[in-house]
Amino acid sequence: MSPEAAGIGDAPSGRRVRGLRREEVAQLAGVSVDYYTRLEQGRHTSPSEAVVDALSRVFRLDAAAHAHLTDLARPPRHRADPLPAQRVRPAMQQMIASMTDHPAFIVGRRTDILASNALARALLTDWTLLPPRHRNYTRWVFLDPAAREVYLDWPAVAADVAGTLRLYAGRFPDDPLLAELVGELTIKSPEFRTWWNAHQVHERTHGTKRMTHPAVGPITIRYEALTLPGDDDQTLFVYTTDPGSASADNLRLLSLLATR
Repeated sequence: MSPEAAGIGDAPSGRRVRGLRREEVAQLAGVSVDYYTRLEQGRHTSPSEAVVDALSRVFRLDAAAHAHLTDLARPPRHRADPLPAQRVRPAMQQMIASMTDHPAFIVGRRTDILASNALARALLTDWTLLPPRHRNYTRWVFLDPAAREVYLDWPAVAADVAGTLRLYAGRFPDDPLLAELVGELTIKSPEFRTWWNAHQVHERTHGTKRMTHPAVGPITIRYEALTLPGDDDQTLFVYTTDPGSASADNLRLLSLLATR
């Protein structure tokens, strides 16, 4: 955030930092410089909701970044037991299996793939053939060369996925499996390492992706991410195409091939 963008006038000549100084952030947030310094240095670990909201306004954070900052500002949590394994309810399994015209899959914590229908597996990858610990969307995007062929805009997709995982890391800072996944990706993928260290966060709600499949050709899909009520940290993703489009025809052909 530059002084100009923050509305405090032109930056004085000889300024050594591009962003705001501590005293400028403190002034804009309505807190003392000493308080903000202690907060920035980690010597004050439980700021109030009002302070978090004020800092979000100063830095003009979007909803996902504000939620991430709120997670980070919570007092440290030390979980004695590991997070329970996630299970998809049989009714949800049956529902997505019945969606033969639309790829659908359910993502849990750490972007784990908890369930998928036949068309999703045909379009992306067959998660059921992978070891359970490898059934993870982020891991597939970064470590499976096939993912780079599936997504025509792979760098944008991968950067968003890294941001989504960063969002989970703020929500579950004491999850050992998440730490293990981040460690593996950091070692094996230089792209992940770059985007992870940028500390950007991303929340997937809806959007468009350009994809291709070797058997049917290009497919532009629209996706909707639906949080499942009553199922903590589970999100249903449904892919659709524009009616009458070449993408719709190609997806229909892929559906026929997947059910043979």
